[in-house]
Amino acid sequence: MFNLKSLPYSDDSLEPYISKNTFGFHYGKHYQTYVNNLNKLIADTDLAESALEEIIKTTHGKPESSAIFNNAAQVWNHEFFWNSLSADNSSPSVELAALIQKHFVSMEKFKEDFIAAAVAQFGSGWVWLVSDGSALSILKTANAENPLALGLKPLLVIDVWEHAYYLDYQNRRLDYAKNIVDNLLNWNFANKNI
Repeated sequence: MFNLKSLPYSDDSLEPYISKNTFGFHYGKHYQTYVNNLNKLIADTDLAESALEEIIKTTHGKPESSAIFNNAAQVWNHEFFWNSLSADNSSPSVELAALIQKHFVSMEKFKEDFIAAAVAQFGSGWVWLVSDGSALSILKTANAENPLALGLKPLLVIDVWEHAYYLDYQNRRLDYAKNIVDNLLNWNFANKNI
């Protein structure tokens, strides 16, 4: 049985970039629905006692398990997203900054590329900073897909489903992505993930 994980900050602490109103719907409605659906789908199955990551890996790519995968991955993706955000001004560690320099030329270029990927993701999905061994890259995934299912290690993510930003930004995904990248990325979380 899965429960909503508490936000790592108050629901108004990311204002003005993400409003309390958006968190009310995003966390309190969308995320809650994924948790509820997942619990119903795995009740009385072999997956009922499995860890979230195990459910994702076990069900990925199996059409008969797509509903379980979609809800499990959306629970995991949202929990990762909450932790990818912070109002604190954090910075990449020396190790992570060196990897960003190596793979993106500069922090400014990484930010440009991350924002561009968020804007370019067609429809609903996610934009990830991932590690594949010693290499960093930006990965776009549609719907519930995530790096875990692809054998990659996620470091940070931006949720680009419309429900993540529409109340605050309407159709201005660029403004939403830019505000997250410039003001809210939780580099302390990325430093732990690397």
